[in-house]
Amino acid sequence: MTTTPPTPAANGAMWGTDAHLSPTKPDAVLRYADHARGFAELRLPQGKGPFPLAVVFHGGCFKTGLADQAYMAPLATRWQSLGVATLNVDYREVGDGGGWPGSFSDWRAAAKLIEDIARSYPIDRDRVTLVGHSAGALPALWLPTAQDVEGPTGAVSAIPARAAIVLDGPGDLGRERDAFDALCQFSSVAPFMGQAGAGRLAAIAPRPAVAEVLFVQARLPTPPPESLEAVRSGGARVAVRANPDATHFAIITPGEAAYAANEDAMLAVLKGK
Repeated sequence: MTTTPPTPAANGAMWGTDAHLSPTKPDAVLRYADHARGFAELRLPQGKGPFPLAVVFHGGCFKTGLADQAYMAPLATRWQSLGVATLNVDYREVGDGGGWPGSFSDWRAAAKLIEDIARSYPIDRDRVTLVGHSAGALPALWLPTAQDVEGPTGAVSAIPARAAIVLDGPGDLGRERDAFDALCQFSSVAPFMGQAGAGRLAAIAPRPAVAEVLFVQARLPTPPPESLEAVRSGGARVAVRANPDATHFAIITPGEAAYAANEDAMLAVLKGK
């Protein structure tokens, strides 16, 4: 007989992102898998809705022990106060069952919660945005990309979403692995992808079937033209907002000037305007 592990509290490192706004208690904690990190926090705005939904993926350089969903909770709380429902997802990384294919399996399973939420809560299914900070850019762009048999979870269709927002993350991990490893200050991509890394990176190249993708960059530069063209290949309009003087975490921290400078642009995507 197997038992479901308890859902942990959001008690990870905040990386300074709670300096101006303490996170609210989630309206619901939803499980998508039986392992300890297989959960996501749902926060709903006040009012009747239907609300747009942001599905949020944290970073952490793909390595367990560096970060979890907790540091994205202040941002999720800020958006909640501005009329956007948020689903803040935790997932396995290298060291606790993640990497190829574990992390990808978690992301797919978590994305299935969207349909459950849309049936049970006042959510506008046509206004779903996938949001990723740092390493979380990968699920934000991979989930709405259809996969063939070479993909980490086999041949699967794209997860329906209206838009994606990348917060200081790579557009195409295969083309930007050196820049991302430099951001992490260690080799993060190779352990995550495994021994067949080059072919696997090609298999997950982005072709998101969304209406628009917004990049809000800080420590990472604007993705190279080849990456942006790959992102556009699925039909998305692509916009990039560069913040070269901002820190990696300031752009996701409510109350920081770098976040405030980009909030309206992010809300326009989140609300489908």
